[in-house]
This record gives sequence, structure tokens and C-alpha cells, in this order.
Amino acid sequence: MIKKLLCLFPLFLLLSVVCSCSKTLVLSDLEKKFLQKNDSITVAIYPYYPPYQFVNERNKVDGIFIDYLKLIEKKTGYKFQTKRYDDWSKLLHDVKNNKAQCILEIQKSEERKSYLKFYPPLFKSPHVIVTRNEAIFGKDIESLNNKTIVLPEDYAITENLKRTYPHLNIVTNKDELTCLTNLNSGEYDAYIGPKALVNYYIRLKRLDNLKISPSIDLNYQPGLAINRSNTVLDGIISKTLSSITKEEKESILNSWYYSNVTPFYSTPKFWILVSLITLLSFIAIIVFNSYLKFKIKQKTEELIIAKDIAEESNRLKTNFINNIPQEIRTPMNGIIGLSEFLNEEDLSPKERQKYTQMIIGNSKELLSIIDNILEISQLQTRRFTLRLVEINLRDVFQTLVSNYKVKAEEKNIKLYIENNLTNSENLIFMDRPKLNKILNVIVDNAVKYTSNGSITISYTIKDDFLHIAIKDTGIGISEKNKDKIQESLASNLENTVGEYDGMGLGLTIAKKNADFIGGQITLLSEKDKGTTFTLKLPYNPVTKNKADKIVSQDKNLLKTEKHIILIAEDGETNFLFLKTILTKMNEYDFTIYRAKNGQEAVTICQENDNIDLVLMDIKMPIMNGYDATSYIKKMRPDLPVIAQTAYSIEEDVQKALDAGCDDFVSKPVDRKILKPMLNKYFPVFKNRNKTINSK
Repeated sequence: MIKKLLCLFPLFLLLSVVCSCSKTLVLSDLEKKFLQKNDSITVAIYPYYPPYQFVNERNKVDGIFIDYLKLIEKKTGYKFQTKRYDDWSKLLHDVKNNKAQCILEIQKSEERKSYLKFYPPLFKSPHVIVTRNEAIFGKDIESLNNKTIVLPEDYAITENLKRTYPHLNIVTNKDELTCLTNLNSGEYDAYIGPKALVNYYIRLKRLDNLKISPSIDLNYQPGLAINRSNTVLDGIISKTLSSITKEEKESILNSWYYSNVTPFYSTPKFWILVSLITLLSFIAIIVFNSYLKFKIKQKTEELIIAKDIAEESNRLKTNFINNIPQEIRTPMNGIIGLSEFLNEEDLSPKERQKYTQMIIGNSKELLSIIDNILEISQLQTRRFTLRLVEINLRDVFQTLVSNYKVKAEEKNIKLYIENNLTNSENLIFMDRPKLNKILNVIVDNAVKYTSNGSITISYTIKDDFLHIAIKDTGIGISEKNKDKIQESLASNLENTVGEYDGMGLGLTIAKKNADFIGGQITLLSEKDKGTTFTLKLPYNPVTKNKADKIVSQDKNLLKTEKHIILIAEDGETNFLFLKTILTKMNEYDFTIYRAKNGQEAVTICQENDNIDLVLMDIKMPIMNGYDATSYIKKMRPDLPVIAQTAYSIEEDVQKALDAGCDDFVSKPVDRKILKPMLNKYFPVFKNRNKTINSK
């Protein structure tokens, strides 16, 4: 028998789940129009029946049926009007005459069925007999013969008891609390009512002279009722209540219902409970096993979904990584091969200069590839911060052309710049790293897919936007591929990866950066005739006043003052490289100190008040550049500190700025970037002192 029960249990569980599924509430057009037209359907509330309805300490009506009404309103999307009654007889009179259309909590009786439509009760609560502690009667209703029973006036329990037990001596009072209070004081002998309500009032009002008998064969079964004349409302309420699931009802009841639990060991059916517990233990094991299998399956599905998401988010990175060997070997081949040529003794100065420029170009290309690898790997998770600084567009494009000059000359490509702005219009506020990234990607693609001809970079202002057009005379893009790129500006077709190697990923990076600075990239192209990429950006001009011009002129005045720079760098090669760059700047007169770690840099700045600027490496032994900068800035807040490091992603830039650095330059340090940066902190000098002090 037990085996049969265990076999049927999963089926029973499945049926329970199916039956408990929430039903969708579907109202007819007539019912919807009825609700829209009638915005004052009134629900009568009698808040003197805790915990079903009562007034809480905030003077708000609360309780089980109030939560029930809120659930009905949520399902219908309709807000009922509520009317509070202090007189139960008045409430029944108004509902009978349709002055209130609905009663929130009421129990069915024969008399009420003549004018009310009752719906299935929300719950069933057993009735109990309440007597005083010294009473020896009250085990059942028959024991109340010749006793005075007090009940609330016009309640269903009063009507039902009078009809079923006409011989009982029943008197009525206003409400339950009055009945129980009078019983507690000795005025009456007994009271019959819902167990939950009796428990609530005895605890709340401290009616310590009362006791509760075991439950009798009567129940309190309250539910919703409406006036029978409201036929359309009847359909709406019926559908709504049918859509309420068992779980939703139990959720409301469990938050309010209170009952006393009799210990199982005090009942005469102890052995039945033991047997039942044993059976339930077997069932619980099966349920637990099923639950574990379900959770394992659920977790497996979640892992599969997470895996799919991870694979999708890493698709761009994976495509790029697949091309890394070829991408890296190409510039490395040029660097190594051309470096070997430089060792040949019969090499002419012109050839040596040409090979040197080509090595520099290939090195920059390799550095760009490494930056792209880092950017792609963090594209999905990194948070960017917009950093607007003053830039000169003329310098930006001249630097851009200079970077691609050697590479373009190798392919017989002419690079042109068409500047349609005045000198003052060229000065704007812009996030330069992001702008450089976008322009480098587009120009790099233009050079890559143009065999010969020209690349023209033009820029102008239209409708308060900066329009930058990069036009090439290259192989162009087919209509099929162009539609794909225009749709997403993120990837090219998979079957063209070999021909347009790296183009999709580069444009993905460009589009991401354009989005962050409020820009937009558009494309025009024709197969075998060339391509034009247009970058549209918000135009934020820099307003220059006369004082700015005077300062600019003063910077060109010849001076003889010297300045001291501290280079915090643990690497010998990097220090020598920076020292050489600084000593070859003939416009300046620098004295150079060196610190080999962060602690040494802090000590030098502490002992030398005449240091004017610090070039701070970030990764150093003993103390890193972040901590060293923080200490230095606490001692000398006005001392300029420029971070110089191989960590060039934006999070590292922001971390350096947060530590107190005033500027940031990435390794390998470009003198074209370092020199304008120094101009911000030092005036120009005519004579250079070649004395270099190091520590």
C-alpha cells in the first residue's frame, strides 16, 4: 500500500502544481466599459472584526479582508470606493438598498440570500464556546441549556443558532468585543464565535477571566457578497475570484491568522500521528530527492545560459585573438628585419634614415595592436569616464598624419588635411584619447585598404556639430558588407575576415568610443571607388580672452631661469630615454634628479623644495607611484606630477589622477606629447644646462 501511495505521490504533486497555477483574468468589452463608466463602486467595510478587519494603531483599516480587496483591485486594475460603517445593521440596510454595492466580509444566511449574491468563502475558521474560567460547562452546545449566551446583533451566527437551536437563551449586543467584555465581567454565561477573533481579543484586551473550549461543529466562513441587482458586477467579481490561486489566498491568511496548537503528545491519537510522521518521512525523502534533481537541472540550465552569454560577450574578443599571431607578426617582421639591415656597413645615410622611420612606424603599429587587445578584453566590463580637455584640432590632425606618413608613403598614398576652421575654432574641449582612438581606427583602415591614391581628412562645423570626414580612394566596400557595417558599425561578414582583416573589431572600438563622447559614425562607400567615414561630434569651443593671448605671448619670451625635474624611474633604459628627451629640448634649461623607487622620490621632494616637476613612474619597487604621489601631494600640493607608465587603459589613467597626478603620459613616451605637456608648467628658455644630477 505504501509503495502505491509513493508511486502516486508525484502525480498528485503535479496535479497540485497544475491546479494552483494562476489563471489569467479576461474581462469582456461590456465588463471593461462597465468599470470605466462606474468609477464609484462602493465596498462596505465593518472594521470591528480583527484580525479580519480592524482599525490599526495608525488609525487605518487593516486586516485579512483588506489585503483580499487589494488583491482584487490589482487583478481588475480598478480602485473601489470604500465606506466605513460603525453600525452593522446600517451596513446591511445600505447594501440591501444598493447604496453600497458590495460587502467585503460577510457570512451566508438564509435571510441574506434573498438580496445578496454570495461568493465562495475566503477561509473557514472553527467556532468555539467561550466561558469564564470557573465554569464547568461549555463542552458542547447542548451543555449551554439554561445558560445565557451573548451574541452580536444581526450576525449570521446569531441567526443560524436561533434557527438551529430555538431552545437556547440568546441575547444580543452591539459587537464581539462588547459581548466578550460583558462575559468577562460576569454579566453573561457564554459566547460563541470564531476562534481566531476570540484569541485576538483575549490577548489584546487582556480578558484573563475567559477560557476557550475545543472547537464545535460550527464554522465561520466569511466571503465577499454583492447586491443581487448588479449582474455585470457579478460577472466581474466571479471571474476575479476564480483567478485568485490557492497560494495567493494562503499568503494573505498566513500573514494574519493565529491559532493555538495543541501538542500532539497530549492527544489520544498519538500512535496515529507517529505512523503518519513515518509515512511522511518516506514521502519527504522522495520529495527531497525530486527537489535536488530539479535544482540540479535548474542550475545546469542557468550555467548553460550563462555560458551562452559569456560566449556571446567574448565573441569580438575571440575573433580578435584569432588574428593576433598574424597581426603581431606583421609589424614584428618589419622591426626585426629592418633592424638587421641597420647593422650593414654599406648602408647609405638615406637608407638608414628610411629604415629607422619604418621601424618606428612598425613599432607604433605593434603598440596599437597591443592597446586594441587590452581594450577589447575590457570593452564589456569597463566603465568609462568622459574627460574633456582643451585641444587644438590642427595639432591632432597633424599628429595623426605624421603617425601614418611612413606607412602611407610605402603604398604611394598621399595624405591631405582640409581645415575649414579658423584658428580660434580649432580650439575645442574634447576627450582626446577617445578622439584619437576613433581617428586612428578609421585612418588605419583607410591606409590598409588603399593600394595607391590618396586619403583626405577634412573637418568643418555644421549646426553646432563638428563633422570630420575621412575619404580614401581604396577598394571600397560591397553593398552587402556595407549594409552590415551601417547596421551595427561593429563587425564585418565572417566570410570576408581574410580580406578585411581586423576592420570589424577596429570599428567596434571606434563606435564604442564615439558613443561615449556623444558622437556618431556614418559610412558612404562604393566598390572599387573608395570609402568615406564621417564622424559627427558635439562642438564645444574654447573661448579665449585677451589675458589668454598675453599669457601665450609671455610664454615665447626668452628667459634664463632654470628648472629642476625629478624622474622617478627604476628602469635604467627608461630613465636614459627620458633624460635624453629632456636634454635634447634646446628651448628648456633643466636640471635632472633621479629616484629609483617611490620612497626615494618622496625623500628627495621632502629634502629639496626647489624641485619644480616630477615625472612619476607608476610601477616601482618599495613604494609604487600612486602612493608616492599621494605623499608628495600632501607635502607640496602645488608641485606638478606627471604619471608615466605602460598602464594606458582608462581605469589606470583615472587611478593616477585620483592619486593626485596632474597629467598622464603613456610609455613609450612620445616627445611630441611630452613637450606640449611641459609647456603647461614651464616657460620656454633659450639656454640649456646639460648638468644632470641623479641620486
